[in-house]
Amino acid sequence: MNKTGFPFDRSKYTLLLVGLVVVILGFVLMSGGGSDDPNEFSEAIFSARRITVAPLLVMAGYGVIMYAILKKHAAAVNESDSKA
Repeated sequence: MNKTGFPFDRSKYTLLLVGLVVVILGFVLMSGGGSDDPNEFSEAIFSARRITVAPLLVMAGYGVIMYAILKKHAAAVNESDSKA
């Protein structure tokens, strides 16, 4: 097994960047909903965007990041195909 080169290629870095952008977007969508007056309760904190959509985006972003980390390198896939 030849261990030359970097473990991440361009496609892995692209997937990592996409996953990071999706996670950041999820956290931005989750923010807000508070009230300026601490004595007043705001129902905006319970919107579907903050309760459902944003956490799903964060989890999807982490899924993309995990896939990018665990994805096999293209050269390793070609090398294992040639050995079989």
